[in-house]
Amino acid sequence: MQNNIRDDSPSVLVTGANGFIGRPLCAELSRQGQSVRAAVRSKNLPIENVETVPVGVIDGETDWTNALPGIKVVVHLAARVHVMKANASDPVDELHKVNVEGAWNLARQAHDAGVQRFVFISSIKVNGDSTPLGQPYTAENQPAPMDCYGISKCEAEDALRQLADETGMELVIIRPPLVYGPGVKANFHSMMYWLNKGVPLPLGAIQNKRSFVALDNLIDLIITCIDHPAAANQTFLAGDGEDLSTTELLQRLGKALGKPARLFPMPIWALKAGATLLGKRDMAQRLCNSLQVDISKACDLLGWQPPVSVDDALRKTAADFLQKS
Repeated sequence: MQNNIRDDSPSVLVTGANGFIGRPLCAELSRQGQSVRAAVRSKNLPIENVETVPVGVIDGETDWTNALPGIKVVVHLAARVHVMKANASDPVDELHKVNVEGAWNLARQAHDAGVQRFVFISSIKVNGDSTPLGQPYTAENQPAPMDCYGISKCEAEDALRQLADETGMELVIIRPPLVYGPGVKANFHSMMYWLNKGVPLPLGAIQNKRSFVALDNLIDLIITCIDHPAAANQTFLAGDGEDLSTTELLQRLGKALGKPARLFPMPIWALKAGATLLGKRDMAQRLCNSLQVDISKACDLLGWQPPVSVDDALRKTAADFLQKS
């Protein structure tokens, strides 16, 4: 991972520091000699030379007074991805409280405390859920979020841009697709579980293309955006620079696990129909549809290149999975 930290680099506050991205980001910043403060809900972050500040629940009422003194850059990772209240009558409102009001409240207090740059980790879901094959999303595409989470991230981006315009605080927005790496959960973890068990999967004939971003690559881009002059007031899409079909991903992930993927072909229409009957329509859409991102803006404007290859990242992810299994 390249070192972008200068001797005069600013102190950084990382929110969501106990999360899948936040914890290794703090560790890498510390390893590079950066002054980093970790904002967490309650638990300390056991990383050498990382100061931990509990902030409680993040929403429009959070008091950031103890977290912001001396900070010049905020990296805002904390977000609500799912609605936790099963009886929530308005899931958009539930997500709005954390993802929109929480982000705007932090940014407003950050500006008042003298923060120079706010790096907001958004989501490719702001662009939408799928792309025609060979027609990747770009940072300049008109947003078209399709679910509550994507809507909340889009609204947060709009609110932060307005605040940045009014105050002059620099804003950097990064939209990653699915992030994978050591400790990955959800569907990516499930794929490794079934591949490692040798279970035959009906996913051997999917010819889509999807973009992913390895955890190390995303962290490297975030660190680049902390103090790169050209990143100010820009939106970037993150990715590995290599798109894979679902079938290719499973084959290469199986190789990383040391377990050849046992895939058999099933027509896409039959796969989607079966998944719909089982209440897994959304999962089938993700497995079968394309979702590609164009990272050329980050490469051209920042001189950035993903430092880790897909296969190396998959091997690292698989090794962590096997070690914990």
